[in-house]
Amino acid sequence: MTTVQTERGTRPGDPARPPAPAWQRVLTAPARQAAAVAAALRAVPRRPLLAAAALSLLSLLVYAVVRHFVHTSMVDMMVYRAEGAAVADGHDLYALRVTQWNLPATYPPFAAMLFVPTTWFGVPFLRLAVTAGNLLLLATLAHLSFKLVGWPRRDLRPIGVLLVTGLGVWLEPVFTTLRYGQINLALACLILWDLTRPDSARSKGVAIGIAAGIKLTPGLFAVYLLITGRVRAAFVAGATFVGTFLIGALFLPDATRGFWTKYMFDSSRVGSTVIVDNQSLRGLVARYLQIENPGTVATVLGALVAVAGLSVAAWAHRSARWSPRADAWSVCTALVTAVLISPISWTHHWVWCVPVLVLLAAEAAHEHSRPAAVRHLRWRVIFGLTLAAFLSFAMWAVPHKGDLDLHLSVLKQFPAGVYPLTGLCFLVVAALRVRSRRLAAGAPLVRVPAPRTDADGLGSTGAQKAPAAR
Repeated sequence: MTTVQTERGTRPGDPARPPAPAWQRVLTAPARQAAAVAAALRAVPRRPLLAAAALSLLSLLVYAVVRHFVHTSMVDMMVYRAEGAAVADGHDLYALRVTQWNLPATYPPFAAMLFVPTTWFGVPFLRLAVTAGNLLLLATLAHLSFKLVGWPRRDLRPIGVLLVTGLGVWLEPVFTTLRYGQINLALACLILWDLTRPDSARSKGVAIGIAAGIKLTPGLFAVYLLITGRVRAAFVAGATFVGTFLIGALFLPDATRGFWTKYMFDSSRVGSTVIVDNQSLRGLVARYLQIENPGTVATVLGALVAVAGLSVAAWAHRSARWSPRADAWSVCTALVTAVLISPISWTHHWVWCVPVLVLLAAEAAHEHSRPAAVRHLRWRVIFGLTLAAFLSFAMWAVPHKGDLDLHLSVLKQFPAGVYPLTGLCFLVVAALRVRSRRLAAGAPLVRVPAPRTDADGLGSTGAQKAPAAR
C-alpha cells in the first residue's frame, strides 16, 4: 500500500510524494538553517546568555575606547586596498609601495584579485566594515573551535561564542589582527571549517586550497590531510590551489610570472626575520644567535619541528579510538606546527590560539568534573599559563626599537619569543597526552586502529568518545 506525507503524517492509499528537486532544497536551505539557529537559541539558558551578552558588550565598548587611543592604523588593510587598486587599474602589482613604511604586496596575484572590492568604498567606511567583519569572523572561529572540540554541550555554545567574541579581542594576536586590518581570521575560518567537515564530503579540501591560494602557508594542511589518510581531501585541496594559480595566470599573467619566479623568494619584501614581531622558530633562533639570518641552524630546527609536529598530529588522529578529543588535539597540533615552522609568523598569525585555548579549557572542565579524590590541577594550570601567554603582549614590552632586537639578553629572550616557546610546549603536551591516553586504555603506542565510524557527523575531527579500557 502506498502512502503520502501530510501535515500530520501519512495517509494510506495515496501515492508517495516525490522528493523536492535539488534547486528547491538549495533555495530553502537558508530558511531551514535560520529555523535551526532560532531553535538552538531558544534552548540556551536565558540568564547566562544575557549575562554573557552584557559582559561581551562592555568588553567591546572598552576595546573601542582603547582602540581610539592607540591610534589604530589598519596598515595592512591599506596594503590590500592598494593591491586591489593595482589590479583594477592595470598597474604593476609588485612595484607598489604604500603607507609611511613603504610596504609592498607579498601575496599571490589571486589574493590581489579578491581585494578589488575594497576599492569600491572609502577608507573610513572600510575601517568600520573590516573591523565588524573581523568580529564576525572571530565569532565564527569560536563556533568552529567548539565544534572541533565537541565542548561545551550544544545549548551552551552560543554563550561561549559571545564570550570569545567579546573577550577574545584582548588576546594579543586578535588585538593586532584588528589593529592592522589583517585577514588572519578569514584564513583561520576557511581552514577550520574544512577540517571540521565530514571526511565523506566530496568538496572537503576546497577551502584549504583557497586559503593556500591567498597565502601559501595554509598549504601545509593539505599535507596534514594526506598523512592522516584523507587522501581525496588532500588532492582536492591541491587541485583547488592549482585552480587559484590558473586564475591568477589567466587574468594577471605578468604578475603571476613575477611572483612565482622572483618575488616569492625575496624574503626582504616580507620583513626582517630577527624583529620581535616575528614569532616563528626562525625568529626565535635569529634573536638568540643575534644575527639577521640564522641560516642552516634555523632551517634544520624548523624541519625537525615540522616532522615532529606532524607526526604527533597523525598519532593523535589515529588515537581517537581510545581518547576523547583526540582529533581536536590532532588538528590543533597541526595548526601550531604551521605557525612555528613558517619563516615569518607575525604575532597576529597566532590567532590559532583561539581553538587551542578552547581545547585546553575543555580539558580543564573535564578535569574539574572528576571526583575530588582523583582530581588534578594540571590542565587548569596549563590552560592558565597558555591564556596568560596570549594575553601578555610580552614581546612588545622588550626593548626592540632600532637594532635592539639583535642585542637581547638571555632573560629577555623569553618574553621576546613567548609564542614559539608556548607552541613548542604545546607540542610536547600533545605528545604526552596521546601517549598517556593510549597507555591508560591498554592500547599499543604505535599501531594504527581500525577505521572509525562518523557517528556525530563531524568526520574525523568530531569529538568522539573513547571506549572503556578492557
